[in-house]
Amino acid sequence: MAVSRRADTPEVDLGSLDFWGRPAEERDRYFAELRRESPISRHQPPEDLMGLADQERLSYWAIVRYEDVRRISRDPETFCSGQGTQFADAPPEFLEASLSFLAMDAPRHTKLRGLVSSAFTPRQVARIEDGIRLNARAIVAEAAPTGGGDFVELIAKRLPLVTISDMIGVPVADRERVVAAADLLVTTSDPEAFGDRPPIEVLGEALWTLTSFATELAAHREGNPGDDLMTALVQAEIDGERLTHAEIAAFFVLLSVAGNDTTRHTTSHALRALSVHPDQRALLMEDLDERMPAAVEEFIRWASPVMTFRRTTTREVELHGERLPAGEKVVLFYHSGNRDDRAFEDPWRFDVARDPNRHLGFGGGGPHYCLGASLARTQLRSIFGELLRVTPDIEAGEPELLRSAFIHGVKRMDCTFRARA
Repeated sequence: MAVSRRADTPEVDLGSLDFWGRPAEERDRYFAELRRESPISRHQPPEDLMGLADQERLSYWAIVRYEDVRRISRDPETFCSGQGTQFADAPPEFLEASLSFLAMDAPRHTKLRGLVSSAFTPRQVARIEDGIRLNARAIVAEAAPTGGGDFVELIAKRLPLVTISDMIGVPVADRERVVAAADLLVTTSDPEAFGDRPPIEVLGEALWTLTSFATELAAHREGNPGDDLMTALVQAEIDGERLTHAEIAAFFVLLSVAGNDTTRHTTSHALRALSVHPDQRALLMEDLDERMPAAVEEFIRWASPVMTFRRTTTREVELHGERLPAGEKVVLFYHSGNRDDRAFEDPWRFDVARDPNRHLGFGGGGPHYCLGASLARTQLRSIFGELLRVTPDIEAGEPELLRSAFIHGVKRMDCTFRARA
């Protein structure tokens, strides 16, 4: 259970998967109380998913206010990423193979992120964005005659899958296998994902699938360059340094997860919000082109697809009267920050015209700000631009949510619309 720092703060186990199985509005009643009364509070280790020994699992401090999340995100010298970024604890070798520069600190983080960023040339970005718009049009056109179905499979899953695959150069025959493995890396807290098998075993297989595929593709692209991001990655060079195949594979794992899951789940949550709030849908559709950019920011804030990340203190630091020694695990709750009424007026109001909207959907800023933020925005603008033009009457049913403290995921969600030729 939580070790509350103030007597009148409710004791809730934020690390329990049962807690994360509750609706977001219900969970936020506890976060709202923490934001008011205990903006920093210490808790026992989260529920173990990896079979780690007790001495390998760490208690943590919960950071629930918007400004605190931003401050910590922008102070990597005090709050580092190199000792883990996941809420739940994991073996170091798993972090090395799956999180790339996300779980690194300067100078190694600076080097790797710089090399990866150099692969995103203006020509590459333009090619990717053109492909996103064409693929969104094709996906909606293919779905239009069906009249509905599972929105995740029909629409939400498909654009991120095709985008990442086209970007990196994944052959069509391998795409479903790659996406299925990426899904497993963020769904092992949900019993449906692993059944009777130990989660660490399922994770290991998924990680092997992605890293071995990326390593083989990198080796192939060295001798057979193509017009794709994998070719750019193997050719990227700064001051005579290049990415190793292991570094490319780790980035591929990160890209496969971050590029697929976050956009997919934001798409699903946004359609549900537009269905529940018809006034906001009507407002958006009055001028789709003009209002879509602001709406996309609200989609991301509302969904908060990544709900938690962690940092570790590198020195003693004081927050809200609490003194944290070096080596303390600090967990940033992005969904809570995106519902903080100190930062957002009426934060539980879905408002497609919200301005300003400096949400935490891509992190709190600093050196680990999401590298793919602009591509995610392009995908959301493209898919909703097409959806609301071609199927303006589309309605989403109640979503079936993933039980996870990391990804605010939608497993399934029915949708209906008038079939169109």
